[in-house]
Amino acid sequence: MRKYSLFFIVMVSGFMLSACGGNAAQKRGEATADLQESIDGTSDMEGREGTGSKPGTLVYGSGDYTRINPAMDEHGEINILIFNGLTAHNGDNEVVPALAKSWEFEEASCTYTFYLEENVKWHDGEDFTADDVKFTIETIMDPENGSENAPNYEDVREIRVIDDHTVAFCLDAPNVAFLDYMTMAVLPEHLLAGEDMQESDFFRSPVGTGPYKLQSWDQGQAITLVRNESYFKGAANIERIVFKIVPDDTARALQMKAGELDLALLTPRDARVFADTEGYTCYEMKTSDYRGILFNFRHQYWTENRDLIPAVCCAIDRQSIIDAVLLGQGVAAYGPLQRNIYDNEAVEHYDYDPARAREILESAGCTVGDDGYYERNGERIGFVISVGAGDQVRIDIAQAAAQQLRAVGIDCSVDIPMQVDWTGQMAYLIGWGSPFDADDHTYKVFGTDKGANYSGYSNEDVDRYLLEARQSGDQTVRAQAYDRFQEALADDPAFAFICYVDANYVADAGIRGISRDTVMGHHGVGIFWNIAEWTIEEQQGL
Repeated sequence: MRKYSLFFIVMVSGFMLSACGGNAAQKRGEATADLQESIDGTSDMEGREGTGSKPGTLVYGSGDYTRINPAMDEHGEINILIFNGLTAHNGDNEVVPALAKSWEFEEASCTYTFYLEENVKWHDGEDFTADDVKFTIETIMDPENGSENAPNYEDVREIRVIDDHTVAFCLDAPNVAFLDYMTMAVLPEHLLAGEDMQESDFFRSPVGTGPYKLQSWDQGQAITLVRNESYFKGAANIERIVFKIVPDDTARALQMKAGELDLALLTPRDARVFADTEGYTCYEMKTSDYRGILFNFRHQYWTENRDLIPAVCCAIDRQSIIDAVLLGQGVAAYGPLQRNIYDNEAVEHYDYDPARAREILESAGCTVGDDGYYERNGERIGFVISVGAGDQVRIDIAQAAAQQLRAVGIDCSVDIPMQVDWTGQMAYLIGWGSPFDADDHTYKVFGTDKGANYSGYSNEDVDRYLLEARQSGDQTVRAQAYDRFQEALADDPAFAFICYVDANYVADAGIRGISRDTVMGHHGVGIFWNIAEWTIEEQQGL
């Protein structure tokens, strides 16, 4: 079976300030000074200098994409604009109809039958049918394709196409999250049959059924989408959406100030600059998105020192990181379900306690060397946290955590490789989290050998309780199973959980329709859930 990287979004460092009009160089210089002065508290921003879009166009500051492949990857904000699933999530993150107008569940045979919308067209004009649904899910389930989403469908025994607009899924065992997982983007069989699902050119010129279709892709610069006039739910209000590639956090804020962007996800520090400033609207949104240190259990170091992970957890001052890096916009993390109905607040939190961290180390036979760091069996206790380039918040969190670990005698440093090495690295500043069913981002992340278990973590109790929770429709039974899962995970940590982050979006004040109350997912994904309803009102006097 082939192995593939978790991230299809490749973050690069450095500024990417592209021109927008004849005076772009002058505007960039002014924007740099204004933003920096505002951050330093030496001047105030007056208002929005210009507009990044022409009428009917929204320009979004995006990370880079090497491909658009929702079947193999997660977290692509652009996916929901181009594709549809059989189901969707509304603003309350509840499952609602999409390509499937209705469905039935037969408990005796554990079969879901979906009745599809008729007269749905692919962007190339071909008819959407139940065969496309069958093709998509079977493609994800095929282990040769290496999809991290495969665990979502491992219960599927058979997919039966009853007719062009009816498809049935027969499951081996109940999966309570199955309707959530049918939000998966459906792909066109007529364009992908026989293609390499990792390397096909289709994923650089995708065709979907969604409210927007690809118009152009200038690699590393911009992905331009145009309104699908034949969208089965009715054409969207905004004519064109440009995903402008601005991977660097600071550059994104500068371009927002310069009027080259209409919407962007900014760091808390950069978003603060735009608060109460004419021409902008700031959205401080809750997420299910946590940060923590992922330990690579395939690495020999953790084979020998796994028992020291609780000391690492106790050495992290989460609140000071939240205050300093997130400017107070977040909460301390102790587990993966804190923004879920099945959160178990009673589990071990590993609150900040340097004395307890040292006690754990010393009870495991560690002694302090001449250099102030603990040693065991002649080897210094310490490790390297890898962080993806371009994400300044993660870098700052990792640096702060490393400093705190060094303060208790654990020699910790931070590395920023250009490419993640899941097998070779010692640890990684991970981000995960889902606002949907509790099965999402637990079963496939912490289950042994599951598709998104990038730490190599394995715990029989964790596996058992996650399976129990997945297979029971009784909320009481699920609650008990998830309680035990969280207890087992806390007893044998896979991650050192640090914090949940808020999503700080800044938008042109003329954009209408953004939902403030929706809980965002990983990377703040989810803001476009109702994009077809958005409008842009031209601001006067700007």
